[in-house]
Amino acid sequence: MSRPTGRVLTLLELLQSGGTRTVAELADRLGVEGRTVRRYVDQLIDLDVPVESVRGRYGGYRLAPGYRLPPLMLGDDEALAVLLGLVAGRRAGLTTAELTASETAAAKIRRVLPRHVARRLDTLLEALAFTDRPGEFETPDAGILLTVADAVRHRRPVSIRYTDRDGRRSERTLHAYGIVAHAGRWYVTGRDASAGADRTFRLDRIADARTLPGSFEAPEGPAPAERLLSGFATAGYRHEVTLRIHGTAEQIRARLPAAVATLEEHEPAADRDPAAERWLRVELRAERLDWLPPVLAALDRPFVVERPDELRDLVAALADRLASYARRA
Repeated sequence: MSRPTGRVLTLLELLQSGGTRTVAELADRLGVEGRTVRRYVDQLIDLDVPVESVRGRYGGYRLAPGYRLPPLMLGDDEALAVLLGLVAGRRAGLTTAELTASETAAAKIRRVLPRHVARRLDTLLEALAFTDRPGEFETPDAGILLTVADAVRHRRPVSIRYTDRDGRRSERTLHAYGIVAHAGRWYVTGRDASAGADRTFRLDRIADARTLPGSFEAPEGPAPAERLLSGFATAGYRHEVTLRIHGTAEQIRARLPAAVATLEEHEPAADRDPAAERWLRVELRAERLDWLPPVLAALDRPFVVERPDELRDLVAALADRLASYARRA
C-alpha cells in the first residue's frame, strides 16, 4: 500500500471515530500539510464516502449520514472484541434473524484479519470454554426487533401479531416500555391496550409489528427488566410456595434469583441493617416441587415451609435419604 493511500485510509479511520475534526488536527495526525488533508478528503468523496465540511471557528470535516455505509476499519483489539462478542452472543442465544447472520459476519471479519491477529484469536478460542450449553432458542426477526425498539424510543403504539405458548394467535396494540434480553431470549414489556394490563411478550413469537399513529406516556415505576423478572416470579403455576428463610437477601438470591422468587421482610423494622441476617418471607410459583428441596439444602440456612404441605414432605424425604447415605460404610 502506497503511503498516500495509507494516509487516506487513516483519515477515514479518524473520521469514523466520530465528531468533527479540524484540518489542523488531521494534518498533525497524518503528518501532512492542510492542503494535503483537503486533497485526501476529495479522494474519499470520489469513493462515495459521505464526508461533509463544517464551517466556522470549530469547523473541519466529519462523516455525514449518507446513503452508503463507509468502509469499516477496526484495530486489532477492536476486531478481537467484535469476534468474541459474536461468539458469546451465539452461545447465549442473543442473536437476531438466522444464526447464520452472526456466522457469516464473523467469517468476513476473520478473513481480513492480519495473520498475527488471527493466530491470537485461534489461540484464545482453543483455550476458551463455556459452562453452559450453546443457545438453542428461537431468534426474533431483526425487522420486528428494530420496529419495536423504535416504538419504545418514540413512545408510539405498535400493533403486533402474537402467538402464545398454547398456539393461540391474536392481534394486539402494545404500548412498549422496553426490550429485555434474559436467559437467551428477547422480551418486550409494555401495556396491552386490549387487556388493559401490563404484559410481557417474547419477541420471537411476534409475527408482525407495525407502528401506529399517536403516542403514550410511560408510567412511573420499575424499569422494564424489573417488570420482566417480577412477572416471571409471580406467573401462574401449579404450586404456590411460601417459605421463611433466615439469612441475608444476597444469600437467598444466590439460589433463588429475582426471576424465580420474591422476597419481603417477615418482621419489618425500619432500623435494621439491610445486610444483616434476618427472617425473610420468600414466595414463588412452580409447576413441580422436586427441585426445591436440593436448593434449600444448598442454601444451608434455617428455613420454615409455610406452604404447601407436599413440599415439607419432600424436604423430609430428602433429609432421610441424605442421612442414609451418610451412614453407609
